[in-house]
Amino acid sequence: MSNMQDQFTVHFWGVRGSIACPGAETVRYGGNTSCVEMRVGGHRLIFDGGTGLRVLGQTLLREMPLEAYMFFTHSHWDHIQGFPFCVPAFIRGNRFHIYGAVAPNGSTIEQRLNDQMLHPNFPVPLQIMGAELEFNDIAVGEPVQIDDILVENALLNHPGEAVGYRVNWRGCVAAYVTDTEHFPDRLDPNVLWLAHEADILIYDATYTDEEYYSEKSSKVGWGHSTWQEAVKVAKAANVKKLVIFHHDPLHSDDFMDRVKEQTAEQFPNSVVAWEGLELLLTPPAVATDANGDGANANSNGSEAHHTNGSSNSSIEAGAIARPEKQVSAQI
Repeated sequence: MSNMQDQFTVHFWGVRGSIACPGAETVRYGGNTSCVEMRVGGHRLIFDGGTGLRVLGQTLLREMPLEAYMFFTHSHWDHIQGFPFCVPAFIRGNRFHIYGAVAPNGSTIEQRLNDQMLHPNFPVPLQIMGAELEFNDIAVGEPVQIDDILVENALLNHPGEAVGYRVNWRGCVAAYVTDTEHFPDRLDPNVLWLAHEADILIYDATYTDEEYYSEKSSKVGWGHSTWQEAVKVAKAANVKKLVIFHHDPLHSDDFMDRVKEQTAEQFPNSVVAWEGLELLLTPPAVATDANGDGANANSNGSEAHHTNGSSNSSIEAGAIARPEKQVSAQI
């Protein structure tokens, strides 16, 4: 399909966590922090504004005037530092609908984005931005409707709180689940709900189990998960494609290659996200498959990986239901 009105694509502009890490050892997977663009039925949705947003912004200069919907999981630096460097936000005629949950201290997403641009930390205030910025406080558990796109959210287990998102369009589902830490004795019901039968699950797999449970440098309580836990969630939630995301800045390309191999052994339809990776979802009504089985296809080398999802995302009786109480207790 060439018509963008009939497409659901997911493009990765920043795949790291914590801090940007450019350098010779991160060339292949990239060093920019979290930013994922979804083009859904002719609309542009952007998830998080890490340093990858600066790169995305440069490409958007070719498509002005533009309208975009930005969803923030939380406001730790690696998820907002690209916002002051998003050039289209400074240009009149562009429009950004910005969504984020109110922080535990009562601050809104507008306040937090504004504060990082105040003197003496930044030379240009948010008020200088020429684009129309429409800020929206989202309540945890309450969906956002954009035409026929449903964006749902749930609370994640992360210091200072974060929310994950589930995007549903014509039966295609992409779940964006970062930053989150798994529970020691059970799978997080909020995470399972977000990931339920998703065509694509983007999951915070910052560490390996060995790093997370290390006696010398334990990562328990740091607010992040592992690729092994990602596999558990993907299997339990009947996910079609698993995307390993939010890589530790200390992990080199060679390290991520090993993570890719180990993850694929346990969940074959998986990929370790890199900057430039693009995934394509096909709505069930228009999906075409010569074998009629809706199988996912992966390409190798430097080309993007694509997936064609053919499932219906509706929750049937006996399947995973939305948790009644949107609370994730800290470990």
